[in-house]
Formats: sequence, C-alpha cells, structure tokens
Amino acid sequence: MSQDPQPPPADDSPRQPPPSDVPGGQGSGPQLGYGQQPGSRPDYGPPPGSMPPPPRHVPPPPGYGQPPGYGYPAAGPYVPGRFGPRPGSDDTTMAMLSHLLGLLVSWVGPLIIYLMKKDESPYVRDQAAEALNFQITMFIGYMIAGVLTVVLIGLLLLPLVWIVSLIFHIQAALATNRGENYRYPFAIRLIT
Repeated sequence: MSQDPQPPPADDSPRQPPPSDVPGGQGSGPQLGYGQQPGSRPDYGPPPGSMPPPPRHVPPPPGYGQPPGYGYPAAGPYVPGRFGPRPGSDDTTMAMLSHLLGLLVSWVGPLIIYLMKKDESPYVRDQAAEALNFQITMFIGYMIAGVLTVVLIGLLLLPLVWIVSLIFHIQAALATNRGENYRYPFAIRLIT
C-alpha cells in the first residue's frame, strides 16, 4: 500500500489527472460524443480552418426606421373640467336629487329640476338632463318588457330593468355628490 507522493506543481496551471483517473482509461484527450469512434472528427462546431460564424444581430441598413415627425404628440394644457371649477354644495345636492328622484317618480323629478335650474347652473342642467335621458330610456325598457309579458318573458325583464335602473341611479347619485360628471353607459340622449 505504498503510493508515490506527487510533488505540487511549480506553476499555477491546473493539475492534469493521471491517465488512470480519467473515465474510460483513455488518457487526457478530448472527450468523445455518444457513439463516436476514437480518432474521428466531432460532429459539432465548425471544422478546423473554417471562417467564424457571422454575428447574430445585424443592424438594419440606413434609411429604415420611424420617419421624423411621427410619434406621440405633446400633451396639451390642463383643462380644469367641463364646467370650470368644482360645483358648490347646492349644485351637487340638486344634481344628486335629480338622479335619486328618478327612482321615486320616474322622469317627472329630473324634468322638474331641469326646468328649475337649467339657467342657473350648467352642472345641474347637465346632470338633470342626463338623469332625464336615462329615465326616458328606462321608460322605453319598461314599455317593451310590459308588452313582452304576453309571452311571459316580460315577467323576467321587468325586475331586471328595475334592478339595472336602481344600480345606475345610485352610482350616479354618489358621483354627482362628489362633484363628478356622471354619464350613464346606455342612455338615449334626447335632452342636451
């Protein structure tokens, strides 16, 4: 059980293992691929003495690209709102009432507020007209559902129209109470 101690290498180069330590016992040569015979050329990489492969990215030729003058335009100046500064508390209250009265008295409540305030406040006029237009649209929906009760599908449509009206009126009342301009998603805009 005697081993020959090997002296450490004199330089910093990595130590080569002795031929008996290499797998396969073939010595320290290039590793062969699977199924490759000793002494044959490997099947990967360029053959010796050939040109290196071209670079992967080739820049486009000059003259291509976005023409000057195109792209996103500069942002415009700030506009403080459709009707100027935030409406006062009286205006927001009347606008909110125009949306909520539609739940109680249909189109009559928004019409009364529209006729009373149309010359005093552009915000109340706009929101009362929006509520009135939505009430006219819902009235048409109720009429269609009423006619369709003959074939029994109207019995399902009447509560559906009422629930949709309730949801959108509450959303509109909350938005106008905050001073925002609310637009119903589907309203026939007859009154402006």
